[in-house]
Amino acid sequence: MRHGNFEQQPDAPFNWRIIAQLVPYLRDSRGRVGIAIICLLLAKGAILVIPFLLKHLVDSLESGSAATLGSSVLLGLVLAYGAARFSNVLFSELRDTVFGRVTERAMRQIGLQVFRHVHALDLEYHLNRRTGGLARDIERGTTGISFLLRFFVFNIAPTLLEIAAVAAILLFNYGVSFAAITVISVFCYGLFSLRATQWRTEFVREVNAADSSSNTRAVDSLLNFETVKYFTNEEFEAQRYDSELQKLEVARRKNRLSLFGLNGGQALIIAISQTSMIGLAAWQVRDGSLTLGDFILINQFMIQLFMPLGFLGFVFREIKGSMANIEKMFELLALKPTVIDTPEASDLGVRHGEIVFEDLRFSYHEDREILQGVAFAIAPGQKVAVVGDSGAGKSTLVKLLFRFYDPKAGRILIDGQDIRHVSQTSLRRAIGIVPQDTVLFNDSIFENVRYGNPQASDAEVNEAIKLAHLDAFISSLPQGSATMVGERGLKLSGGERQRVSIARTILKRPPILVFDEATSSLDSNSEQAILTALGEISRNHTSLVIAHRLSTVIDAHSIVVLHNGSVAEQGTHSELLALGGHYAQLWQVQQQQSQ
Repeated sequence: MRHGNFEQQPDAPFNWRIIAQLVPYLRDSRGRVGIAIICLLLAKGAILVIPFLLKHLVDSLESGSAATLGSSVLLGLVLAYGAARFSNVLFSELRDTVFGRVTERAMRQIGLQVFRHVHALDLEYHLNRRTGGLARDIERGTTGISFLLRFFVFNIAPTLLEIAAVAAILLFNYGVSFAAITVISVFCYGLFSLRATQWRTEFVREVNAADSSSNTRAVDSLLNFETVKYFTNEEFEAQRYDSELQKLEVARRKNRLSLFGLNGGQALIIAISQTSMIGLAAWQVRDGSLTLGDFILINQFMIQLFMPLGFLGFVFREIKGSMANIEKMFELLALKPTVIDTPEASDLGVRHGEIVFEDLRFSYHEDREILQGVAFAIAPGQKVAVVGDSGAGKSTLVKLLFRFYDPKAGRILIDGQDIRHVSQTSLRRAIGIVPQDTVLFNDSIFENVRYGNPQASDAEVNEAIKLAHLDAFISSLPQGSATMVGERGLKLSGGERQRVSIARTILKRPPILVFDEATSSLDSNSEQAILTALGEISRNHTSLVIAHRLSTVIDAHSIVVLHNGSVAEQGTHSELLALGGHYAQLWQVQQQQSQ
């Protein structure tokens, strides 16, 4: 697994790489963004008018001129105040409503992008991933992106604009002192929030890591519910889960205490600033240099200034938290699969179905080579079986054929085409597989069969069910083919899941078939029925059979015997028995076991 160019920037106020990756989602909805910005400006304009309306009302009432003031003028000031208040709320709600579509669409697009990307990653990643933690990382990441899009655009820049406007109004109307208090307060508040938020981001990461770990533990335990019951380890699982919850509890406590320190510091700065401003204004009102209306105006501006400033502190904290949340998701998006299509990759064209394994060498780890120069061919329309001891490399051949991995040396050819030079989609579309361990979706039997070809008609699905000898079992069920199979298909027996897998592959109708211990979960009667069906559908199809029970492959055109990662013998069943080598020994052992 290779890493892309995403880099964390834990010490920076913002990870600008994340923000840069979100810009295209705003650009795609530039019309809505423009309307939302207009609504924002109108809302901010309305909120800046309110203190002036209050000043004129208070000055009129305080000076005693209210009696001589025309009723229409007084009513106009009151109605204007109400209109300004309503306009501020109305345009803010319109802004959120219009921009909500942008964030919802971005969450959908990014969620889909991550989902596709995870499916594109190679088998090595999926063998090592933690399902519960991965799901939680993606969930937090998409939610964090929604928050980031909304508040970075509509809170940080507008709040800074509002601060600048208030400072300018105070400077030109009331002198340097009021403007200076405003600027110094904002500077101190911003600097403290920046430093404190950076300090506590690590606690947010700890909470996320502990949350993902506990969720992974819970999901892993529930997926293995039967194993827990078999070994009566319910209390052991509960203790392990509680251990993870304890880590989460401690991480949340640290996060809560750090938040208390941040909020307390911000509140202290706001209190000092507002006290200084109100005290200065009150002093000047007493001296007669300011009217009571001016005092109300300054007080109102301070309230309006520190409300968004306080919210800005919350937004900054949440943005840092959101970035901590989506770091994992962007790290995931930065992962690059080791198995990729070449730029000039073409679609695989299967004319005859000949497969050639040419001097294959492969290892999962450098210290142990699994395949050591494996070479054999499958002629068009033939059935070739690969047998051998456990760990000989039989299933590895299937993984290489599907290009879940690329060989370290050698190559695999299909009708003369190196599979590394064709698209993975066309390669896998041409191959059908009945795996040893069949995992089904939590859906009906019918839909699990249809998964082999989602575009297939109901009649085609029913035909595949019949060919897989699944129809008798389905007819015995009260709900028939609509029966739900449960998570991972655990409501069905191993043999029943195997038949669903066979029906699914029959429906796919690929030119090349792979059977990886395809009848391992079936009883003798079912096995013979399935082998007959497989013989029918694989007729004139190239077939690779991975087998443990040699009795299932005695009719193969050729049998390849793997031993210690290389081809030890090759021939028909009778030829290999006559040879008296490794295959003959395996056959003798299995015959004795079956007696």
